[in-house]
Amino acid sequence: MPDTVMVMKKRYTYRLYPTADQQQLLARSFGCARVVFNDFVAERNRLYAAGLHQQVPFGDTEKLVTTVAKRADGARPYLAQVSSVILQQSVRDAQQGFRNFFNSATGRRKGPKVRPPRFKSRRQHRQRIRLTRHGFRLHHQTHQKNGKLYVAKIGHISIRMSRPLPAEPSSVTVTQYADGFYEASFVVEVEPRSAPKPKHQAAGIDLGITDLAIIATDTGEARKVANPRHLQRAQRKLAQLQRSLSRKQKGSTNRTTARKKVARQHRTVANARKDYHHKVARQLVDETQALAVEDLNITGMVKNRKLAKHITDVGWGQLMQLLHDKATEAGRTLITIDRWHPSSQLCSACGCQDGKKPLHIRQWACPCCHALHDRDINAARNIMIAAGLAEITNGCGGNIRPHPGVAAPTKQQPTEHLTLTRA
Repeated sequence: MPDTVMVMKKRYTYRLYPTADQQQLLARSFGCARVVFNDFVAERNRLYAAGLHQQVPFGDTEKLVTTVAKRADGARPYLAQVSSVILQQSVRDAQQGFRNFFNSATGRRKGPKVRPPRFKSRRQHRQRIRLTRHGFRLHHQTHQKNGKLYVAKIGHISIRMSRPLPAEPSSVTVTQYADGFYEASFVVEVEPRSAPKPKHQAAGIDLGITDLAIIATDTGEARKVANPRHLQRAQRKLAQLQRSLSRKQKGSTNRTTARKKVARQHRTVANARKDYHHKVARQLVDETQALAVEDLNITGMVKNRKLAKHITDVGWGQLMQLLHDKATEAGRTLITIDRWHPSSQLCSACGCQDGKKPLHIRQWACPCCHALHDRDINAARNIMIAAGLAEITNGCGGNIRPHPGVAAPTKQQPTEHLTLTRA
């Protein structure tokens, strides 16, 4: 039998430049998709309150809020002015939200509990519609960077094709952001990427705030990736724009213009952060065969009012998601260890645990083997050991992975301590 080729889905995003008339048509599509979504949620909530949600399938409710509602004598005849694909996909999103909620409540869905779908507001500054192959066509020109995206009942929209798509897209999501920025996101099926030969077989990654990531490899090397602090660097400009926004009269055109300027500055910060994370994740995946990271309770950590802005600025969640996606695409191994593992309390040389340490202590000496450790590099090595990618050097028949708090036997001779390097 021929070998089956694994296919994975990947998303490509491009900038859209709709005309003034197309912007009005897109706004109408956003509004109709939002109305259908809210009608579906309201009807399912009514059925749930009456105890009839199991007797009435999703298909009947979908027909009620779309096909019946957009008739000439229906409740919302204006829905016929937009593509039916947009309405159907909006209902699909609501259905998936209810499925996730019920699966989470019954235990079939792992992870944190999921709330039922909530109503969408017209005041949300990010609106989006989704279309399948029957609702759009892409006409991109190979000799130019500009193409045309045809959306049903909207027309051909100019699109900036920074690179060609590797395959025919299966769906597209058109999004409008708070600063008036339009983008189209295509989903295509691609084969896994061939990664270069790795320089290291294993590495442990400790995420931090002062430094974005601390990497320790199986060869004993260690380096720190700087945290650019994108939001902090743009704080002065943001403060000026927000003060200008606060002085504008509510409901005025000047306030709308000022609001878009603030949103545009936030988008610049987010794009810079995402670009930096992409580069860091790509370098880590290309250089290492197996990566180990620590599971972080980011939702709980941002409740700390003293560190919330710094944790949000560093963007741990986005970096970990990119690491997972790129490792899966390149065929690398990514291991996530338990969040309660005391990586900062253990000695990576002998496994001795001497308790918690305040954050201002950046270096410490092990009371058992007297090895001098950098706090972050030692934590990265412990993460690699906990993932099974490295072992503690044993001495005189001692345990390879001694129990925390118990030092392994050492030879009766001088011990050469590992030199800590910082790149």
